[in-house]
Amino acid sequence: MSPLTYVFPAAAVCFAALLFSALRGAPLDPPPERRMRRSRASIVLITALYAAVAFYHLGDMEAPQSFCDRAAGEQVTITLPETETIGRVFYYTGLGTGDWTLSFSDGAETRAAGTLPQQYNDLFKWCEAELSESAGRTANVITITASRDTALGELALYRADGTRIDASAIAVSAGGEALFDEQALVPSEADWHNSTYFDEIYHARTALEHLRGMKPYEVSHPPLGKLILSLGIALFGMTPFGWRFMGALFGVAMLPVLWALLRRMFRDDRIAACGTLLFAFDFLHFTQTRIATIDTYAVFFILLMYLFFWRWLEDGRRRDLALSGLFFGVGAASKWTCLYAGAGLGALWLGHWILRGIRDVRAGEGRAYVRALAGNIPFCLLWFVLLPAAVYYVSYTPYGLANGLAAPGMYFTRDYARLVWDNQVFMFTYHANLEATHPYSAPWWQWVLDIRPILYYLRYGDETVTSIAAFVNPLLCWGGLAAIIVCAVRAVRRGDRRAAFIVVGYLAQLLPWMFVTRITFEYHYFPSTIFLVLALCAVFDALRLRGRGRMIYAFTAVCLALFVVFYPALAGVETTRNYSWYFLKWLPSWPL
Repeated sequence: MSPLTYVFPAAAVCFAALLFSALRGAPLDPPPERRMRRSRASIVLITALYAAVAFYHLGDMEAPQSFCDRAAGEQVTITLPETETIGRVFYYTGLGTGDWTLSFSDGAETRAAGTLPQQYNDLFKWCEAELSESAGRTANVITITASRDTALGELALYRADGTRIDASAIAVSAGGEALFDEQALVPSEADWHNSTYFDEIYHARTALEHLRGMKPYEVSHPPLGKLILSLGIALFGMTPFGWRFMGALFGVAMLPVLWALLRRMFRDDRIAACGTLLFAFDFLHFTQTRIATIDTYAVFFILLMYLFFWRWLEDGRRRDLALSGLFFGVGAASKWTCLYAGAGLGALWLGHWILRGIRDVRAGEGRAYVRALAGNIPFCLLWFVLLPAAVYYVSYTPYGLANGLAAPGMYFTRDYARLVWDNQVFMFTYHANLEATHPYSAPWWQWVLDIRPILYYLRYGDETVTSIAAFVNPLLCWGGLAAIIVCAVRAVRRGDRRAAFIVVGYLAQLLPWMFVTRITFEYHYFPSTIFLVLALCAVFDALRLRGRGRMIYAFTAVCLALFVVFYPALAGVETTRNYSWYFLKWLPSWPL
């Protein structure tokens, strides 16, 4: 184990401690009046910079688009111009699961030669055929047979010496022409650029099924996240860039939303810019928004929920409260983690009215308080219960259409209601009873301490390594946790409303996971990172008031420098094993 494994995390902890040591005696209350610079150039620049980094090498913009569809038992015969010794069969999969069987014939005999696996975790990937070691490899006729209804995108045949057989001279039986019509797209090897990886095997596939009006494969989460994901596929085709596009776009869109929230909370453009930079170039934000899963959309809507709720707390405008409820509904229809955020808003709403009641009663305005509360309750029932329920219910439209129902009448049928209800029961029982293991699973307390990142992709070369890992920037993770504690103390001892808002939001996303018994992963901490940033910005605000602004910039700069250092392990860039071992593996449990 490299000694740097211990030096780097120790240095990070010391640097974070230095930041907080400057807080001694610092006021945490903003002055009654503070001018706020109106320049929006900073967020435009940050958003543009991050967008350039996020979309760079997001994935191949081309992939096979024509497919050979075969029902169970149907074959495709491939005739070579001459007898060859087959060394490798490379293929691209489409929808449908079930192995293809492979047979070779050299004119004298026909032999079972292996299989082309096409299981649920093989879809929309470049794969290698499993060739039999005992069977002969010479053939001038190759036959593939579908074991179930499946679609195959492209085949590439290689000789024993590694050279590819020219597809233009190959004859294919009727209906099999799609197997050799996009040979220019055949890569030298399969990797994350040209194939699905991690949970993309579920969500990208389901997004395509929604576009085609098919019954979806992935039904363990509500539909809206996959519907949003499908927009990228509709724009750019069923390609890696297409199925990752919307996630990256929403990752970019988070930044102005967070900036607006920070600017509202702290009334300072410098703090808003630094906080937005921390979040933009956080490791987990970068990695998670570049993979075609649904967590990105949940976090985006959580940000909007809390932005408009804070605006309501400040100004009391009902339209802000209504918008918060609307985005709660949209978020819940994307992923259930937004329900946790909704519970946090409920706690904040209750606390607001309790504190206001105490204040108004003491001021002799009890009747006015009762009238205000009586008017607000039905308003919230409408915007936080009825409307979200309607949005959630309608989000199942693709399920109804795939089952032969017709909109809009289907929404009022028992069949549609039963379809929605059955999926809720399935989702709950699936997540509650899931028994599985994973080498990179981590309980909630390991997320909080950044102990066990999840590795989405890993490939070793000769003295090189290519990886994509999801975890929080350690300085943000550890410094943010300390900032949460500072805010909690501030909220309890001095009744700081802003600090309470941050702590409640953080705990709402974290506490439910403490009672989850199924396997969990570091990426489940993604929504909590919003509040780590908010807490750090509360600390930044205190430092600014004490005249310690340079500490704010230093902390932000070090976080950005760490992003540059760790970029290869976040973006799937090939690097040397020594670099990964000596500079990136800060803790023994990090799989980098």
